[in-house]
Amino acid sequence: MKKSRITLLAALATVTALPAVTHAEDASPLSFNIGAVTDYRYRGISQSRLKPALQGGADYAASSGLYIGTWASTISWIKDAGKLSSPTVDTGNTPLEIDLYGGYKGDIIKDSLTYDVGGLYYLYVGNHYDRVGADANTFELYGALTYGVFTAKYSFATTNLFGFGGSGVPDSKGSGYLDLSANVDLGGGFTLTPHVGHQQVKNYSVASYTDYSLTLAKDLGNGVSLTGALVGTSTKSVAGSYAYVSPDGKNLGKSTVVLGAKYTF
Repeated sequence: MKKSRITLLAALATVTALPAVTHAEDASPLSFNIGAVTDYRYRGISQSRLKPALQGGADYAASSGLYIGTWASTISWIKDAGKLSSPTVDTGNTPLEIDLYGGYKGDIIKDSLTYDVGGLYYLYVGNHYDRVGADANTFELYGALTYGVFTAKYSFATTNLFGFGGSGVPDSKGSGYLDLSANVDLGGGFTLTPHVGHQQVKNYSVASYTDYSLTLAKDLGNGVSLTGALVGTSTKSVAGSYAYVSPDGKNLGKSTVVLGAKYTF
């Protein structure tokens, strides 16, 4: 889920404009990325039970502003959800999250105020939430404004949100996530990204929470980057509730440092 994942839910590729000189080649609109993190956090919540995860994706960004992409990560939360509900509940052993997204970016005020609108589908192949009257697959519409280094983004779920809701219980359609962040160039290949967000889960206020992170990234060149992030949330470890806990009672939103490495080509 970028969810913001430690970094954003997906790194959307942009096209670099090159001067029109003899033999100059335009940057390719197609890019790929692979990486690993010590804990896959999405909107502050661990999707990998506080353990490492492998990740990768592909993006196509046209010069017109249109873009499409996909991104995937190893996860464990769907299998864990069944263990939390009951030893007899099988929500599936889905080991992979696949994100499919597309949208459009453009200028409102050139080189100053930009916008980004689109949709994102979170796919969990083989999830068995339908056996308990729900479905983990989720679709969100999103819109973002960026002014200078600051970005405000809002995501709106048009389906139930990650399995909240189902037969005989309220649905969670209309849940929203507000993401406020900044991208500060420190020079020397270093970038600092402070972030705060709030997840509102409709009809499930006990599952709503605030998350925060402070990420330092280093561009090593040749497509290689490293990140270190302090991540935390307002969630509590309350076993047996809708709090975000692992099967052994650990708070999946506890404060921690997450390290990551990524190669883009």
